[in-house]
Amino acid sequence: MEPHVKSIAKLIVVAALVAAALAAGYWWGNAKSVTPAADSPGAVTSKGKILYYRNPMGHPDTSPVPKKDSMGMDYLPVYDGEEPASSDLVVKISVEKIQKLGVRTEAVALRELTRTVRAVATVQADERRLYTVTPKFEGWIQQLYVNTTGQAVREGDALMDVYSPELITAQQEYLIATRGVQMVSDGSPDVRAEMQRLVESALQRLRNWDISEIELQRLQREGKVRQYITFRSKANGVVLEKPSIEGKRFIPGEVLYQIADLSSVWILADVFEQDLGMVHQGQMATIRVDAYPDKVFNGEVAFIYPKVTPETRTAIVRIKLPNPEGLLKPAMYARVEFASFHSKDKVLAVPDSAVLDSGTRRLVLVDLGEGQFEPRTVKLGLHADGYAEVLGGLKAGEAVVVKANFLIDAESNFKAALSGFGHSVHGSKPGEKEQIKPDTSAAAPALANHRGEGSIEAIDFAHATVTLAHGPIASLQWPAMIMDFRVLDPALLRTLKPGQRIAFDIIEESAGEYVIVRIQPVSASPAASDHGGH
Repeated sequence: MEPHVKSIAKLIVVAALVAAALAAGYWWGNAKSVTPAADSPGAVTSKGKILYYRNPMGHPDTSPVPKKDSMGMDYLPVYDGEEPASSDLVVKISVEKIQKLGVRTEAVALRELTRTVRAVATVQADERRLYTVTPKFEGWIQQLYVNTTGQAVREGDALMDVYSPELITAQQEYLIATRGVQMVSDGSPDVRAEMQRLVESALQRLRNWDISEIELQRLQREGKVRQYITFRSKANGVVLEKPSIEGKRFIPGEVLYQIADLSSVWILADVFEQDLGMVHQGQMATIRVDAYPDKVFNGEVAFIYPKVTPETRTAIVRIKLPNPEGLLKPAMYARVEFASFHSKDKVLAVPDSAVLDSGTRRLVLVDLGEGQFEPRTVKLGLHADGYAEVLGGLKAGEAVVVKANFLIDAESNFKAALSGFGHSVHGSKPGEKEQIKPDTSAAAPALANHRGEGSIEAIDFAHATVTLAHGPIASLQWPAMIMDFRVLDPALLRTLKPGQRIAFDIIEESAGEYVIVRIQPVSASPAASDHGGH
């Protein structure tokens, strides 16, 4: 009987276990049907209710459901009670004080940014329209027909009569060859052809000496040697230089006249190197000269010289400009404006006067209404004619302070508010003006400290930033990557150099911007870490 009793006992135990499992499954199913999933908004976890998910890099975008960013990092849950207390950063000013300060705001809007590059310039003759009169033979100037600098000449006009033994000899050779052709007119074709070649050779020698066709035709027509040959202009223009005087002896290659065609001129503008990216070939330019303040000239950028002048840090931009009336003269002073469009599309922009630049970051005062102003870190792009492109930190329609923002800074000790923007302030006091003071109704929450290790890629001492190749940061769920960080205390960078292995602590300053509050070589003693803490 004893084995039979043991079998019955085993059956009873198995039946009890099955019943317990069924009961647990029924309870879990009911609980699942009424309890939100732990990874969905509204779910209740050990940390509290999940409100939404925020970008792991601190960017302002959020998500109602779990997702990953472009780098594959998971969005982080935000629990009930963890919302940022933005009221701690708001500065309150009474309506009366706003009126006294003359505060003016402007809405952030989409604009077509046009940047105007301005430069000084001079008028120069077109190098391709410069001509010199340089004889290829030796001689003397008998008479000048163009005898003053600045005199206008046209192609074919007589410049001067010259005497040259070489010209007389060449004329005589031509006439002899001509008579020879007449004498062998009844001769064989070969003889007539040879004499004709001598005639053409004599004429060609005169052409090679730049004797004009008018003079050659006269020689052929008159059939006699002229003692003085007229030298004529080969181009239209004005005389810029005239070293010639009557009776002067000249040699081959000597410059007797310099003539410039000023129907089209060059404007040579000195453009600063930081503006060269806004100027391109084919771009239209507006030119003004002091001599004609009521006139505006328009030219086209023809060439950007491939050299920067070290003393002035400028490059020469050449503009081609028609000058049919001859108003523009070489060496005139001019002012040039190049209009450069940022893009074909409108971009979000704020006035330059709205930006408070601390040197390491740029902020604006956002008008929240009812005398409340919030400091906001912004990322800016191109600056153009009084406006700056907004790349991040603002939305269209938000109002920013464009006038009296510096007065607000002075009246309310706004520097203290800015220094506390995104992190706790040590040793700073708000302004004690009766009607202008930061809102201190709520205590600022302690900011989380995140620790990481890595190596220094580069250091920018001027802007107190450092480029780190860091390993994973578990508290932020960041993978290993290369990032730029601003250092809260620039003195921390004095003893560091690229290539060092370091340990660092960062805190979230504002809108996902993390700053370093402690950084030191990993070989440093633990005691030294206390000197760089936040």
